[in-house]
Amino acid sequence: MDKSKIVRALAKVIDPTTGQDIITRSMIRDLEVEGNNVNFTLELSSLESKHKQDLNFACIGAIQEVYPEAEVNVHMVSVNAGASEPTTVLPQVKNIIAVASGKGGVGKSTVAVNLALSLKQTGAKVGMIDADLYGPSLPTMLGLQGKRPTVQQVYGKPRIMPLDYQGMPVMSIGFIIEPEQAVVLRGPRLAGVIKQFISETVWPDLDYMVVDLPPGTGDIQLTLVQSVPITGAVMVTTPQEVAVVDAVKAMNMFLLPQVNVPILGVVENMAWFTPKELPDNKYFLFGEGGGKKLARMSNSMLLGQIPLVQGIREGGDAGRPVVERDDDPISKDAFRQVAQNTLRQVAIRNEMIAPTQIVKMKQ
Repeated sequence: MDKSKIVRALAKVIDPTTGQDIITRSMIRDLEVEGNNVNFTLELSSLESKHKQDLNFACIGAIQEVYPEAEVNVHMVSVNAGASEPTTVLPQVKNIIAVASGKGGVGKSTVAVNLALSLKQTGAKVGMIDADLYGPSLPTMLGLQGKRPTVQQVYGKPRIMPLDYQGMPVMSIGFIIEPEQAVVLRGPRLAGVIKQFISETVWPDLDYMVVDLPPGTGDIQLTLVQSVPITGAVMVTTPQEVAVVDAVKAMNMFLLPQVNVPILGVVENMAWFTPKELPDNKYFLFGEGGGKKLARMSNSMLLGQIPLVQGIREGGDAGRPVVERDDDPISKDAFRQVAQNTLRQVAIRNEMIAPTQIVKMKQ
């Protein structure tokens, strides 16, 4: 029996936790073929997994489909010794970055999209969730209006396949509802949609998942911190005092002892106005210093300042964000600086602080 054919057969077996095949997930080791005997070890997040038997029979069936005479022996081990349940959500995602603001209109979604794409341009594997269910911006900003995600059956359960933008998997409620349709949902339904985007969507291996949150401190924010371990939050504000005051409230939600999500830094959007014809001129329409003030209050850093220029708005409306274009190098460089500083802050955070725990809220 050809070992490479056996590997290709096992690549058809799907891991129900992630929706990826077990070869891509590197769950198979010590594969040996002796005569008609095929022996290998299958690594699970927990030996108490409810899909343990499903995976066992799926592996045997996949190999016997190629070699009917094969005697398949699957040895299952846990990668988390002593764990009764899988210890992580989205184990294939290394870092989850929440992009938040205190109020709407500060350009949070613009920052989130261009940050995600700038991270991708560094060579990182990046995905994005549009968690702003009331005002989903991702379909417009990425030119994916009218696109619909597909659904696949994984062990009898439906799983959503995210859409793809230039190699970046993305998910938004805007891909499910009609463009003019109002989203009228209360807390439990909002929570259900977010959980579907997280645990019922097939996400590939990612270095970074960027989550564009709605403004404020509501049900969606609480659902997110109760569903996944967030690596850190990026706060978005404009320089003016009224935006900073609201951003402080959103920031303090992450810093609550029972939430305890680190603040990676602050992005000051619309820091100054620069006309395209006068690229060296800066007009501080919304004042100065708001981003630095918020960074000091969060004991973090100012990740970058984004100018108020026409090209950023045009890129978002046209479905081609400014970091994907070459006609506005100043704005492009500003977002790249934000991405580089975010990478640095994530690395420092992971080196100095223990992984964030999923929040357990008392009823």
